[in-house]
Amino acid sequence: MFGIETVSGPAGAALLIGVVLLEAILLYVGYGILERLFGPTITELLRGE
Repeated sequence: MFGIETVSGPAGAALLIGVVLLEAILLYVGYGILERLFGPTITELLRGE
């Protein structure tokens, strides 16, 4: 999909680790933003306030 399957050996491993790390960072930031935007509203709904 990204062309990383064409790279092999240590370079391929480093590239795969980099892609996974980047994905983790993006998910962490994205979920943090969603939690800040919608967290209080969802908490209020669940508490029945």
